[in-house]
Amino acid sequence: MSFSWANQYQPQNPFMQWVDSRLPLPRLVYNAVGAGYPVPRNINYMYNFGVLAGVALMVQIITGIVLAMHFSAHIDTAFDSVEHIMRDVNSGWMLRYMHMNGASFFFIVVYFHIFRGLYYGSYKAPREVVWMLGVVIFLLMMATAFMGYVLPWGQMSFWGAQVITSLFSAIPLVGEAIRTWLVGGFAPDNATLTRFFSLHYVLPFVILGVVILKIWALHIPGSTNPTGVDVQGPQDTLPFHPYFTAKDFFTLCLYLLIFAAIVFFAPNFLGHPDNYIPANNLSTPALIVPEWYFWPFYAILRAFTVDFLFVPAKLWGVIAMFASILLLFFLPWLDSSRVKSTAYRPMYRIWFWVLVVDVIILAWVGGAPAAEPYVRISQLASAYYFAHFLILLPLLSMIEKPLPMPNSIAESVLAKVQKKGGNTAGLTAPVAPGAVAAPAE
Repeated sequence: MSFSWANQYQPQNPFMQWVDSRLPLPRLVYNAVGAGYPVPRNINYMYNFGVLAGVALMVQIITGIVLAMHFSAHIDTAFDSVEHIMRDVNSGWMLRYMHMNGASFFFIVVYFHIFRGLYYGSYKAPREVVWMLGVVIFLLMMATAFMGYVLPWGQMSFWGAQVITSLFSAIPLVGEAIRTWLVGGFAPDNATLTRFFSLHYVLPFVILGVVILKIWALHIPGSTNPTGVDVQGPQDTLPFHPYFTAKDFFTLCLYLLIFAAIVFFAPNFLGHPDNYIPANNLSTPALIVPEWYFWPFYAILRAFTVDFLFVPAKLWGVIAMFASILLLFFLPWLDSSRVKSTAYRPMYRIWFWVLVVDVIILAWVGGAPAAEPYVRISQLASAYYFAHFLILLPLLSMIEKPLPMPNSIAESVLAKVQKKGGNTAGLTAPVAPGAVAAPAE
């Protein structure tokens, strides 16, 4: 299906008519997030994480700009400048805690957003490009977060940079040259800090640009829905505003309450205490770990302990770590089932929840010491992670018998209401003027 959302806005106020005829920004807003954008009427609260991710990104950009005004990107003064922000800048402690915990909250909502997409088949045609742009955003987030973690120049900042950048040296022939170019020398130093600060400042705006592209791409096929059934007509949709903006506002208030509770009452709960110790290249921490949102991939990296086929274990770990993310690009083709929603795929639903548990286990062992039994558990969990996408998904696509699906979104909504004994009057009414849904594919 495709949504036609151009030239729907007709301003009545003379001033708005003048503005819209010269700068069609009101029309763009109306058609993108207002009553001019039709949305499947059955989408649930799991679809609110996209909006929360956008809010989290803006929090990071705004707080980051202010923090950059007071931060000194030099190894001799970086740690002290962070302390200056915390102690001397007006509300600096709050801005820093908002930025620090905002990164964690950004990843939390994005992980929920990703698993929601996996559950409801948001990566399937015709939304492959929307999904792939989301994976690009995820990769950019990881790069931005890693560079930001280095900036305070504490113990975990320095040694995290040392460990992660050393991974590139595992690449044959050019690895050491890439690592030297990346850090600006043979070990993390002032050149590393200055270039990481520059990239950390720029990349959020790149992420914002890709987010705009993703929203633009999403408006062509429209949003998915829990049934995975394409929109058949106006009876299947509701205007985005006010119906879904109200849901988003409720979820946003809940999100901000939890965010504020962490910032004001447990600001260091998601951080590492060693980063409050100035960087010392002569004192190695007992346990070097990245931030918690990298733990699943860090576990995959450490799962390889034996050289295989004349390839060093370290290189296998690097390949596996990057492959664990890059294979998400190929998900639309690995899962060839014509049924989008896992709600109608009983076999895959079981394995989906196994995947969720597997990723949680990877996160647990990723933050644990590189010793037994954690290494063995990470090897088993990593093996299942790749088997899930490369073996189970294609196999289930061929052998699974899906459940009967409703003929339309309106039919599924009516069935649920009737099952609960509710009144179905008005549920088949057309959408508000301006919310136009094109016919199904």
